[in-house]
Amino acid sequence: MNRARVETRQILIRAPQQVELAIRLIQNLPLDYEEPIEIIIREQKKKRSLDLNAAYWAGPLADLERDGWVHGIQLSAEQWHFRAKQLFLPDENAPDFDPSEVLKGYRKWVFDPWQDSRILIGSTTKLSQKGMRKFVLQVEAWGASEFGIEFLDHSG
Repeated sequence: MNRARVETRQILIRAPQQVELAIRLIQNLPLDYEEPIEIIIREQKKKRSLDLNAAYWAGPLADLERDGWVHGIQLSAEQWHFRAKQLFLPDENAPDFDPSEVLKGYRKWVFDPWQDSRILIGSTTKLSQKGMRKFVLQVEAWGASEFGIEFLDHSG
């Protein structure tokens, strides 16, 4: 083999930035008649060895903490998690609320009469498996589209 070795690379397509990255990589691949480069496009294989909550903290939140910046500030995983809960936890008062995504007793908000506002009390621990999977996908899509995060495969 006379050309440089091409390393294996996985790109998860969630936003236009990942499509552009994939196109750039393909355009710069070496052409080799004897040992051609193989490109495989498929649905992502899900193979989480950790439970969903642990995988969420070790995966998307760790990636956001490492690579995500807001107004020049690098946020902690806890800060990203708080914002993700505000945005993506199911709201039991929303018209599209799906009760199969939450466990019994789930609530996202309580009303604070002194501040005339609502307080986030919802927790990912009160999501069903279905709800947690949807939540993680929403967080990853948000991180990719809003902050250009390229999420790594932490499944081992």
